[in-house]
Amino acid sequence: MNPIRYRIDPKDPTAHLFEVSCTVDDPDPAGQRFALPAWIPGSYLIREFARNIVTVRGESDGKPVALEKLDKHTWRAAPARKPLTVICEVYAGDPAVRGAHLDTTHGFFNGTSVFLRAPGREDRPCAVEILPPAGDGYQRWRVATTLPRAGAAAWGFGAYRAKDYAELIDHPVEMGEFAVASFRACGVPHDLVITGRHRADAERLQRDLKTLCEAHIRFFGEPAPMARYLFLATVVDEGHGGLEHRASCALLLSRDDLPAPGEKKVSEGYRSFLRLCSHEYFHTWNVTRIRPRVFAPHDLDRENYTRQLWAFEGMTSYYGDLLLARSGLVSPAAYLEMLGQTVTKLLRAGGRHRQTVEEASFDAWIKFYRADENAPNALVSYYTKGELVALALDLMIRRRSGGKRSLDDVMRALWERHGKPGIPLEEGEVERVAAEVSGIRLAAFFSDALRGTGDLPLPQLLRSVGVACRVRPAESAEDKGGKPSARSAAALARRATLGARTAVRGGDLRLTHVLDGGTARGAGLAAGDTLLALDGIRVTPKNLERLLRRYRPGDSAQLHFFRRDELMAATLVFKAPELDTCVLAFRENPGRAVLERRKAWLEGS
Repeated sequence: MNPIRYRIDPKDPTAHLFEVSCTVDDPDPAGQRFALPAWIPGSYLIREFARNIVTVRGESDGKPVALEKLDKHTWRAAPARKPLTVICEVYAGDPAVRGAHLDTTHGFFNGTSVFLRAPGREDRPCAVEILPPAGDGYQRWRVATTLPRAGAAAWGFGAYRAKDYAELIDHPVEMGEFAVASFRACGVPHDLVITGRHRADAERLQRDLKTLCEAHIRFFGEPAPMARYLFLATVVDEGHGGLEHRASCALLLSRDDLPAPGEKKVSEGYRSFLRLCSHEYFHTWNVTRIRPRVFAPHDLDRENYTRQLWAFEGMTSYYGDLLLARSGLVSPAAYLEMLGQTVTKLLRAGGRHRQTVEEASFDAWIKFYRADENAPNALVSYYTKGELVALALDLMIRRRSGGKRSLDDVMRALWERHGKPGIPLEEGEVERVAAEVSGIRLAAFFSDALRGTGDLPLPQLLRSVGVACRVRPAESAEDKGGKPSARSAAALARRATLGARTAVRGGDLRLTHVLDGGTARGAGLAAGDTLLALDGIRVTPKNLERLLRRYRPGDSAQLHFFRRDELMAATLVFKAPELDTCVLAFRENPGRAVLERRKAWLEGS
C-alpha cells in the first residue's frame, strides 16, 4: 500500500506561511478529493482551518492539474494517471494550542491545521518530511514531536512517519530553539520542551513532573500506554490552555507560572501549571483511549455529538487535581482550597439551574466555546460540574460500599474493558460500568446529577470524609473562593454588590456580564455599558470596589453610564450578596471510620 506523502516547509516565517504538500501516488481516476479537517479532536468547536489556506494548486508529472472546490474545505482534482500533488500555502498566525503558528522565533503546528487528507485513503500510512526554514538565522532550530522518526535524527528535521491519518494529526510539532528537561516515569522517557524566554528551575520541573506522571501511570497500572511522552510548553506573558494528544500535549502558560531557581514553595502560578499538566496527562487514558463511540473514528468534517463530555473532561479535571494531592505535590489543605474554588465556580453559574451537564456536553459545539455575555445565566460548564459530579460519585460509592469500592475502581474498569482493547464506549456506558463495579444502584443519582438542574448533595457527601463545606458572600470581585475570609460573616453580608462582571476596555470600566437577580439587572443595565459615575463620583477600574463599600444592601445610588455613545442614568438599589463562595475545611475529631475513609480518598488506598 503506497503511503500518502507529505512535505511541510516553513517557507516564510516573516509572513507566517507554511508551504505544505500532499502527494497521492495512485489518485482516484475519477478525480481525487482532498480535504482539511474542520475541527481538532479534544476541542469541540468547528474551527474552519481551511480559512487559513492562502493558495492551493495541483500538479502531476510536472504539469498543472485543475482543482475544483466542492465545499468550504474540500477540493477535487481533475483526473490524473500519475502521482498527484496538491500544494497549499497555509497562514500560521494562531499562537494557541489548537492551530498553527510560525514566525522568526519558532514554529508550531497541529496536523489538523496543515495536512490535507485524501478521503477514502485515511487508513494508509503517511510519510512526512519536515524541512527547516532557509537562512543562517535558523541554523540552531530543532524539532520536538512524538511523531515516529523515519530517518530524521533525534530532535532533527527530516523524515517522519505515521501509520495512518489519525496518527498523523495526533502528534503536534514544535520547531525552533527551545529548552528541554528530560526524565523517566515508570521507565518511560518523558521530555518537557519549553519555548519562550524564561528562568525556570529545570531540576524541580523534572522532579515534580516525574512524581506526577508516575502517580498517573500507577493509578491505571503499568505499563504506560505510550513509549515516550512529550510536554510542549509555550510561555508567554499571560496565557493558559492545553490540548491532549496520544503521546504528548500542547500547553500555553504564563511565564510566571514556572518555578524560579531556588523557589521552594508551590506558588499559585506553579500550582496552576501543575494542574494543567496533570489534566492533559490524564487524558492520555481518558478520552484519548477511553473514548466514546462517536470519536472512533472522528468525523473531521462536522460536529461529533456526545452527552458524555462531563465524564471525559469533568472526571479528568477531578483526577487531575486529586492526583496532585495523592502524589504529594500539593498538600491536602491546598487540594481542599482548589476544590473549594471549583465549587465556587459552579455556585456562580446561574445557568446550572437552566442547563443540565448532559446538555452542556451535547451543545459544546455551539455554546461552551462560543460563550457570550449571557453565558453565566444560561450555561453550565461540563468541566466544572463534571468534576463535581465525579467527586460526588466517588464519595457516594465510598460511603455506600463501606469503603470497598470507589470511582478509582470504575476508572480502572473503563481502562481494562475499553481503553486497553480499544473498544469505544456507547452513550451511557460510564453509568452502567459505575453501577456494575460499585454494586450500588446509581440510577437516581445519575438522573439528578446529569439530567437535572438541582444542586449536587456535596455538603452531605463531604461530611462523610470529614470535610466541612461552608458558603459565604464574596469579599470582592477578585475573591475566587477556597479560602476563609478575614472579615466576619456579618460584615460580608453587609457588602453591596453590583451583580455584574466587569473588564477594562481602553482605560474605561465596562460591564461584560449582567447576572440574573442582581443589582445591575434590576436597574436595567446591560453588557457593554461603560460605567462613568456613582452618585457623582467618577468610577475607575481601581476605585469601584472602594466606592461600593460606602453602601449597604437596600441603599440606592445614581449611576451614570454610556450605552454605545449615549449618556444614560439609572438608579441602583443594592441587593444582598449571594452565598456563592465556598470554603472547605477538615473537621476536627470526625471519628475513626471517617478518618479512614478520608485517608483512602486522599491517598488512593
